[in-house]
Amino acid sequence: MSANKERLEDGGNVAVLEDASVRLTGAGMAQVLAGSRPGKSPIAGWQEDSRRTRWDRASTPGRLREMLAWLVIATLAWGGFATFTASQQSSGAGTVVNASEPLAYDALQLWQSLSDANDEASAAVLVGSLPPQAIVSRYQNDLAIARRDVVDAARRGGPQGDLDVLSTGLNSYSDEVSRALANNLLGYPVGAAYLRQASILMTGQLLPVAHDLYTIEDARVTSASAQATGLPLIVVTVVAGLALGIAYWLCGRWIYRRTHRVFNGGLLLGGAVGAVAILWLAGAFLSGRSDLLAAQAQGSTPVTALASADIAVLKAHSYEALTLINNSGDDSNEADFQVERKALGPAPGSLLTVAQRDAAGSPGATSATAALTAAPAWFARHQVVRADDNGDNPAVAGGGTHQEAVTLVVNGASGEAFQALSADLSDALTADNAAFASHARAGQGAFTGLEPGVIVATLAMVAALAWGLSRRLAEYR
Repeated sequence: MSANKERLEDGGNVAVLEDASVRLTGAGMAQVLAGSRPGKSPIAGWQEDSRRTRWDRASTPGRLREMLAWLVIATLAWGGFATFTASQQSSGAGTVVNASEPLAYDALQLWQSLSDANDEASAAVLVGSLPPQAIVSRYQNDLAIARRDVVDAARRGGPQGDLDVLSTGLNSYSDEVSRALANNLLGYPVGAAYLRQASILMTGQLLPVAHDLYTIEDARVTSASAQATGLPLIVVTVVAGLALGIAYWLCGRWIYRRTHRVFNGGLLLGGAVGAVAILWLAGAFLSGRSDLLAAQAQGSTPVTALASADIAVLKAHSYEALTLINNSGDDSNEADFQVERKALGPAPGSLLTVAQRDAAGSPGATSATAALTAAPAWFARHQVVRADDNGDNPAVAGGGTHQEAVTLVVNGASGEAFQALSADLSDALTADNAAFASHARAGQGAFTGLEPGVIVATLAMVAALAWGLSRRLAEYR
């Protein structure tokens, strides 16, 4: 027997193998020729090997399957995170417009209405036994607005403890003012005492609680706005999306090297949808962020400063009236007036100066500047009022009288100067409140449809991947 050739015999079956060093039976030769276990046909063996090749991770089909699995997982993960990001931004903007901002507005309006009611009550007693109907109507309207705002704040989930204090206190305050007006109508001096009690209740309890309520709700507006405009989430989402796009490109390059197919329709479609989703996310964020920041810069920030100045002005005017009602010359109410006057300014860091600074660039900027200019004129007129009331006005024969002081405040130069200052602050508040509402709604609108849009885009990307890579896999069947 030759070393390079061997004759194999088995039941009449003969085969010659070149360069064989072992003897095989006929059945063994059939196994070799079939490439499978005994009993398998050559075609069945080839099909089994083909299936093994397709599932082999080292083979091209195996690598395609592995890439498809990883790309689908990565796409779903990115889609889930992008949806979360869109949800955070959208819900933050929605909270600003639909929850926090209305509650903050109620608290601000409550704060202002209480201050104005107290001022009008003082004016009603000051003018005499029968106050003008305009003053009484404004006082009653302020109380109605305050009560409505308490109810609205409770309905929107405001702090119940503060709202209970305000609700109970409003009833007590209204009762004290009613007694003051009734006694004043009858000419009884005790009416002034009831008014002082009402004023103490307002300035010592109701206004501080209303201020705290507004501060809390304004902080919630700021927090919700920060949620919608925060950078970390959107930056991570965009970077992750770009990384996913690079993974798509690397997969396409690998397919090109293995199959010489320049383009893969599924990868191209998935990448295009992903690019649109990223651009939509980034565009909505930039637009919404711009509007919400403008709402803060041109709305809530100046409104807070302007409201503080406006309420200080109303309190000072009420103290001015109370001093005249007491008819005892300079007293503790006049000292309170001077405290508010110092707080108002226009010294650096004062309420009016800060209001003008914060309102710069907002719709209320012109009115805020006018208020800063009008304040010194009112303060100058107040000095004349005090001089008349104390009987030591050098510009008036006899030094002035109490009635002349009252006339200056009710319908004279002092009253006109106060009305001009109050109107300027009111105009600025109205303009900047409107600016806040407009910008906030625009910011919310930028995120409309973003969350479901990202979900649809993610599913479309997964479908495109499955379609594109499955076509390549089908070529190996």
